[in-house]
Amino acid sequence: MFSGLNAFPHTPLRDESFDEAAFARLIERLLVAGVDSITALGSTGSYMYLDRDERRRVAEAAVRHAGDVPVMVGIGAIRTSHVQQLADDAQQAGAGAVLLAPVTYQRLGDDEVFGLFEAVTAGLSVPLAVYDNPGTTHVTFSDDLYARIATLPKVASIKIPGISADPVEASGRVEKLRTLLPSTVTIGISGDASAATGLNAGCDAWYSAIGGILPAPAVAITRAALSGDTDRASAGSARLLPLWTLFGEYGSYRVTAAIGEHLGLLAPDSLPRPVRGLDASGRARVERIIAELQLSD
Repeated sequence: MFSGLNAFPHTPLRDESFDEAAFARLIERLLVAGVDSITALGSTGSYMYLDRDERRRVAEAAVRHAGDVPVMVGIGAIRTSHVQQLADDAQQAGAGAVLLAPVTYQRLGDDEVFGLFEAVTAGLSVPLAVYDNPGTTHVTFSDDLYARIATLPKVASIKIPGISADPVEASGRVEKLRTLLPSTVTIGISGDASAATGLNAGCDAWYSAIGGILPAPAVAITRAALSGDTDRASAGSARLLPLWTLFGEYGSYRVTAAIGEHLGLLAPDSLPRPVRGLDASGRARVERIIAELQLSD
C-alpha cells in the first residue's frame, strides 16, 4: 500500500453527477498497467468538491472495481468531526487505508494540525497516510510536525511535496527525514515532475496524479527507480517534460482531466463547477503532446 506506484484517478462527473461507468474504466486501466495501489478521492479525485454521500459512493466503487489491488481513500475535510465521519465511511466501504490532508479556511497552527491527526487516528482500524500538499491545502508541515504526527498509531506513510532536482540535495532531504521518522513510516513523493528524483533519492512510493490517467509510463519510471536503474527512471521522467511543463502552468488537476477527456476516458466537462477545464489553446497543447509522445495507448 505504501510503496511503489500509488495512482490517483479522477472522480469523473457527467452532468455534475458521479460517472461510475467512467470511473470503472479508469480503475480497469490502472489494473491492466499494474499499479501497486490506488487512491480514490485524492486531490485529483476532487474530494473537496463532493458531499459525504458522493464520497461514500466513490469509495465503495473504488473498492468494488479494484479487486485485489489495495485502495486508499481520501478523507480530508475542514472540520475534525467531518473527517471522522468520512473515515468511518471509508473503512465501512472496505478501504485498506485512508489519506488525510489537513485542509483549512482559517489558518491552522502546528498544534491544531497535530490535534486533527491525533483525533482521527484514535478511531481508525486501518493505516493512515499523511498528505502534505501546501499548494492546495494552504497548510505547511514542518519537519518537527512530521515527527510528532509519525508517532501516532496507524500513521504509515508521509506524502511529501516536490523535492530538489539536484540528486545530492534530494538524497540529503530523504536521509534527513529518515532520521526523524519511525522505520515503520514510509516516505512517498508527490509532485510528478520530481517523482523520479525522489524515488532515486530513496523515497518508497510515488503518489501520482499522472499515474491515475496514464499509468503505463508512471509504472515504468517507478519500477526502474526502485530496481536501482536511476538512469532509466530519470530518462522516463525527462521524456514527459512537456507534460510537467503543462502541470506547472495549469496544475496537474486540469491537465490530467484534459488528457482523460481527449482519450475518451472521461465525459467532456468532467470537472466540478466552479472549476473549469483547460481553454482551447491548452487542450490543443495537450492533444499535441499526447500524439508526439505516443501516449494514447
